[in-house]
Amino acid sequence: MRLLIVEDEIKTGDYLKQGLTEAGFQVCLARNGLDGHHLAMTELFDVIILDIMLPDVSGWRILESVREAKNDTPVLFLSARDSVDDRVKGLELGADDYLIKPFAFSEVLARVRTLIRRGGVQKVADILTIADLEMDIPKRKIQRAGKRILLSNKEFSLLELLLRREGEVLSRSLIASQVWDMNFESDTNVIDVAIRRLRGKVDDDYSIKLIHTVRGMGYKLEVENAQN
Repeated sequence: MRLLIVEDEIKTGDYLKQGLTEAGFQVCLARNGLDGHHLAMTELFDVIILDIMLPDVSGWRILESVREAKNDTPVLFLSARDSVDDRVKGLELGADDYLIKPFAFSEVLARVRTLIRRGGVQKVADILTIADLEMDIPKRKIQRAGKRILLSNKEFSLLELLLRREGEVLSRSLIASQVWDMNFESDTNVIDVAIRRLRGKVDDDYSIKLIHTVRGMGYKLEVENAQN
């Protein structure tokens, strides 16, 4: 599950990102309204957590743009603006929930999970499989041919991305943005190193290889036919 947090308060943004990442979400953090607006309009997320008073572009405006684009992604406003008028305005603009700062992280997490369960979010499979590999997302458990595989958080996110996009060639820049929340720099090999480590755990001990390099383009995960 991918979440977008648009929050200009550094400590609050970092706190939310760390907590939600530890809860198993892939989290993108935008620290101003302009970046948040761009991400909300160009990438897919399962839930957007929006502050209202942001530099450049307000949370109100971001939500309006999202809804004008017929994007139904659930939006949770997280704001110090606590008046009834503000809450009503947020909900009437199309927000799905409104939480006032200061907040308890457990309540943010509960509300995010509720928005996901509510069905506004397209149902995403909890268990992903290909060949003899099985990934149980809620239990953070991966096994192949019945043997448990232990992955780091980033390796887990990388494998989940490859599984959810099975058969698609994913560029290094796309992988970097969705797993590392960063812009890919061509002179770094962080993606290649991560893929190599993931292969070592997922593929090396098995005759059927699942992770494939597509020269000059990126990586994909699939069971290739013998004639390919």
